[in-house]
Amino acid sequence: MLLTLRSDDRPPNTARNVAVVDLPGQLELHEVERDVVLSSTEAPKQAPAKAPKKTPAKSCATVEEMGKAFKGRILKETLAVRRIIQRHFSINGASRIRELPPEQFCSHGFVIGKASEAGFGNEMYKILTAAALSVMLNRSLIIGQTRHIATELFGKPENLQSRPNVFGELMRILISPSRDVEEAVDWVIGGGKDPDITLHMRMLMNRSLRAAQAALNCVRRATRNLQQGSKPRVVVISDSPSFVKFITPNISEFAEVLHFDYKLFSARAKHAVVSGAHRRVGTTYAQLIAALAAANSIGENSTASSFSFLSSFQGNLLAEGLKLQIGWGHAWNRFAGPLSCRGQPNQCALTPLLPPAWWDGLWQSPIPRDINRLEQYGVQLTGFGTTDENQIRSFCSTRKTIVKTISYI
Repeated sequence: MLLTLRSDDRPPNTARNVAVVDLPGQLELHEVERDVVLSSTEAPKQAPAKAPKKTPAKSCATVEEMGKAFKGRILKETLAVRRIIQRHFSINGASRIRELPPEQFCSHGFVIGKASEAGFGNEMYKILTAAALSVMLNRSLIIGQTRHIATELFGKPENLQSRPNVFGELMRILISPSRDVEEAVDWVIGGGKDPDITLHMRMLMNRSLRAAQAALNCVRRATRNLQQGSKPRVVVISDSPSFVKFITPNISEFAEVLHFDYKLFSARAKHAVVSGAHRRVGTTYAQLIAALAAANSIGENSTASSFSFLSSFQGNLLAEGLKLQIGWGHAWNRFAGPLSCRGQPNQCALTPLLPPAWWDGLWQSPIPRDINRLEQYGVQLTGFGTTDENQIRSFCSTRKTIVKTISYI
């Protein structure tokens, strides 16, 4: 059966009795389309002009173009952060602190990582932020050293290609699976080698043909980078069992498929984690899976790392650019402003393990919440993140207390 993809997803029961949906053939078409169509902002083709004209500067970027900023290798920086974290917890870890005499224990400095029930990924982010803060502050902190320590941990904000995998390294130290989880993972992978790629699909009980098509494209791209003769092993994680059954036969054409229950935390992929979704891609949960997998893929004496975190976007999610990709901690939240091209085709983009702030790079831009928040402090931002320096100075001058001195003779 050849399934032709139209502009709208078909109802779920249209492929109920089909073992393999012929998506790979459609992928080749979209690979060609991607080379031709970059964004809806480009003008249609015209006859050659008589005189050459300068190419105008791009006013927006596709997700893949945005992801190129994260192509750098972070092995050296990550191993340096690993040593900082190991040294910190050898001094301040529970195994040592619990043995301190009462006087020393009570005088020791602590940072409390508080979490409530707001989703595993979000709460882990808060705990890991507190853990990073504990490394920065230590207990003999001099305030002037905070920025230096933060730079050692998180790297220089302007250099996105060399930001170390801080949260992945923290989880590597702090998290160890329970025996039940470890046995379940070993059972699923059959006691063999660790998987090469993890596909994480947050589908919210939907079975979208477009999402499946985009994810297959991204997984194929990840497998092309593998230097091995055997069939790659792919772990599929999803909150929607029907979607797993739907996409598995297609992945099985070029890889061995392993299926994990979505509640199991799988971070043993050696080469790549691919994040796809019905609506929001690169959630905090997917980021943490990728970060821990990236940390686990690096040995103490590693000299190279080929690990990748990829985001899979189907075209209908990008009709208005990344406008829908907002949410606390989401990987593409800071790219959801007007610098994201509209009408993009399917995208398979390199994704940061530690998302930057909107002011850290070329294509990030503030979302309305950022603009409104800074406006409360007198900073008026445009949608592109630029400011009016004269306006800021004027606002600050109105906030100053002015004292006038009058001399009497």
